[in-house]
Amino acid sequence: MTTEQKIANFFQMTYKVWAHHTNPWSVLTRFPILPLIIVSIWSRTWINWWCLIPIIILIIWTWINPRIFPKPTSTNNWFSKAVLGERVWLNRQKVEIPKHHQPMINILNLISFVGLPFCIWGLIQLNIWPTLLGIILVLLGKMWFLDRMVWLYEEMKDNNSEYRSWLYDDKKS
Repeated sequence: MTTEQKIANFFQMTYKVWAHHTNPWSVLTRFPILPLIIVSIWSRTWINWWCLIPIIILIIWTWINPRIFPKPTSTNNWFSKAVLGERVWLNRQKVEIPKHHQPMINILNLISFVGLPFCIWGLIQLNIWPTLLGIILVLLGKMWFLDRMVWLYEEMKDNNSEYRSWLYDDKKS
C-alpha cells in the first residue's frame, strides 16, 4: 500500500467522498489550510496555548472538507480533473500509468516535501524567511502536482471506462 493510499484510508475516502471532493470549491478551500495552520502556530507568541483552537479547527476542516460540498454538476473542469487524477494516481498499482508521469510526480512530491523542514525550522525559530520559503515550496509543489494530475487523468480516461465515467457535465443535459 502506497503512502497516498494510507492517507486516503485515514481520511476514509470512499467513492461518495471522492465524488463530493471533485467539487471545485472543495479543492479551492483546501489551499489556505497550510498557510492558516502556519499563522496559527506562529500566533503562539501572541496567544500562547489558545493557538491550538484554530489548529484543531483547521485539522477538523481538512477532514470535513471533502464531505461538506455537494457533488458537482460537472467534473469537466481543471479542479475536478485534478482530484480525478489523484484517484488515478492512487490506483496506479492496479492500473498502470504511463511511465513518463512517474519521475515528474516524484520530483513534485519531493519539492513539496523539501519545503516542510523550512516551514518547521522557520516556525521553531520564528523566522519569516525560511517559513515563507517552505510555504512556497510546499504549495508550488502541490499546485504543480495537481496540474500533473489533470494531465494524467486526461491521458488515462480514454483507456479506462471507469475513469471515463467519472467525467460528466450535467449542465449540458
